[in-house]
Amino acid sequence: MHRLFGGWRGDPRIWRRGIVLAVLALLLALVMLLHSHIPNRVGNLGSLTETFLPWLGLAIPVLLVLGVLRKSATALLTILLPAIVWLNLFGGLLTDRTATGGDLMVATHNVNADNPDPAATAQDVAGSGADLLALEELPASAVPVYEKALASTYKYHSVVGTVGLWSKYPMTDVRDVDIKLGWKRAMRATVTTPEGPLAVYVAHLPSVRVKVEAGFTARQRDKSADALGEAIAHESLQRVVLLGDLNGTMNDRSLNAVTSQLRSTQGAAGSGFGFSWPASFPMARIDQIMVKGVEPESSWTLPRTNSDHLPVAARVKVDTSS
Repeated sequence: MHRLFGGWRGDPRIWRRGIVLAVLALLLALVMLLHSHIPNRVGNLGSLTETFLPWLGLAIPVLLVLGVLRKSATALLTILLPAIVWLNLFGGLLTDRTATGGDLMVATHNVNADNPDPAATAQDVAGSGADLLALEELPASAVPVYEKALASTYKYHSVVGTVGLWSKYPMTDVRDVDIKLGWKRAMRATVTTPEGPLAVYVAHLPSVRVKVEAGFTARQRDKSADALGEAIAHESLQRVVLLGDLNGTMNDRSLNAVTSQLRSTQGAAGSGFGFSWPASFPMARIDQIMVKGVEPESSWTLPRTNSDHLPVAARVKVDTSS
């Protein structure tokens, strides 16, 4: 430590050195602070930045070390700016907001169409104890396998296109939700829980791609998100749960049609960021549990299965009268 800071006292150059580092720190702070103003017109750059926004914080310790090595007081002071902005954006996620209780456990999992062992994956997620289980990316050939593996745990279920919902409680008014794809990747059902009826949506929004020549391609995902948001806006029941792979994070402005209406259980009652994808090294939470009219009590990721996504789960309080 003495070797790192030795020679700083009395050296007037500590304020002149590290100007480039100070500029980089300032730019980093501005990107995080003004991320919503980064335009999407070119390669959806704004959405791409927002998808991985928490990871920009990794640049802060790098700049800090470089500032110390450079013996630059200017750089070190400027680095405080992005640190403050990052903590303001994400500091709350570093605390444990989980609580005990909740009268309903829900879970969702993109099982991966190429899953080599769907029966094992079904048993893994059923073992979580979830009362409601949503599955996405169900190939028609594997649906009977999932149905057989989950039959002993869930009395009720319905599969619409490539998404399905398994429930321990009766399901009625099951129908597909048109998300402007031309094929079925979203559904809605009324689940009659002991605490009252609940509108449950299951959705798998289109995938996005990062291409050198086109940037972050997400036009179809954005169109489907708007359609899903419109369907939820016209929902007649007051209690709503959305389960699914939205192929986007809560920070992504392109999902505003959905995120402006519902609360993230992870954001409200989770511990940490709850990243769910890719399962081998989770970098973003694109698998979401979102609610309206019910109270999130806890939210977490489940152990890895044979999929490239992690399952996510939450406990919610349906009866909020007390």
